[in-house]
Amino acid sequence: MATYITWSVVVLYMALLCCVCDARVHWGKRGGFVGTEGSTFVLNGSPFLFNGFNAYWMMNVATDPTERMKVTQVLQDAANAGLSVCRTWAFADGGYKALQISSGAYDERVFQGLDFVVAEARKYRIRLILSFVNNYEDYGGRPQYVDWARKEGVEIRSDDDFYTNCIVKGYYKNHVKRIITRINTITKIAYHDDATIMAWELMNEPRCQVDYSGRTINDWVQEMASFVKSLDKHHLLEVGMEGFYGDTMSERKKINPGYQVGTDFISNNLVKEIDFATIHAYPDQWLPGQNQDSKVAFMQRWMWSHYEDSRTILKKPLVIAEFGKSTDYPESNINTRDSYINIVYRNIYRMAKTRGTVGGGLVWQLMAKGMGSFSDGYQIILSENPSTTSIISEHSHAMSTLSHVLKLRSQNVPLEKDHSSW
Repeated sequence: MATYITWSVVVLYMALLCCVCDARVHWGKRGGFVGTEGSTFVLNGSPFLFNGFNAYWMMNVATDPTERMKVTQVLQDAANAGLSVCRTWAFADGGYKALQISSGAYDERVFQGLDFVVAEARKYRIRLILSFVNNYEDYGGRPQYVDWARKEGVEIRSDDDFYTNCIVKGYYKNHVKRIITRINTITKIAYHDDATIMAWELMNEPRCQVDYSGRTINDWVQEMASFVKSLDKHHLLEVGMEGFYGDTMSERKKINPGYQVGTDFISNNLVKEIDFATIHAYPDQWLPGQNQDSKVAFMQRWMWSHYEDSRTILKKPLVIAEFGKSTDYPESNINTRDSYINIVYRNIYRMAKTRGTVGGGLVWQLMAKGMGSFSDGYQIILSENPSTTSIISEHSHAMSTLSHVLKLRSQNVPLEKDHSSW
């Protein structure tokens, strides 16, 4: 992997020292919340860049105290690899190990599993992005909410009534309030006061089949974003979008992978209460039958078009919130996965280095040993995949160093010339 940047030993030392000091001094109850200034993430007044990961399963596993060491192991391994942000679910609606058994009814045992995840993340200084609900039926999600309403006699036409029916929207708001106002049974800190949480996510990959323009979801985002901010003004908020373009910029629809999903990357993220934009990217699934070069080319276009729109139109930070490479496809293996992740990291670094805007990426997904039931082809076990771990660690170091170099620049500290080969 190419060297990202060459700086003097003194500058590197200062940067690392700043990092250690910031972590120790500012990780308090009300201090150290990640914020934004324009299209840049900031922490305690300084630029904040990161490398992160997805681990959606954490609450589910932590519900069983005998399995909690798997959460601890992944967080420990992630911290050792320099990963500092984790995105995970704060929902499980109906079904097995449900957090929300029925609308408004919660299993305290499962909630304490989420408490453990937040407390352990705090211990390893990993910040969390917590998602409130799923678009899909996995872990209940949008279909479960409308089914609860249907069983109460509410007239429901389709799952898309989730976005418009006042009863269903009330169910969702109740859940959001329950999460945000939760007092952690381990740390004794209310979630809305805990700087361990970097951001809330309205929904994992919202989609709407009855309105491809993006307007239905836009109205829902406006309403729910305002509601979240009325409860919590400390934390950042994002929608949870994949990045599909809608009617706002019709010429951008050609960037989509041949179809729309009812979202509008521009208008949905222009809602003022939304603090940063996200994209997901799965060319293996979105572009079946195409070769690897075509998929990589798509990924490059996908990232750079959203980077430009975030920088020039939204004027908000962008996170590559889900990306990965499955080894389950016939043409894929560990080497192709490593190469793909490396390409994505190179793009993230270039974007962060040139004009900011892209704050980091979250690879899908990290797991611990003995979690075969959660395997989806994308899983990475850091202790068993040294080549992938090396790539992840190097990118973490590069983003951390760049973050602190930008901090020194903002303080007008003289730096050596950037000799980056990128």
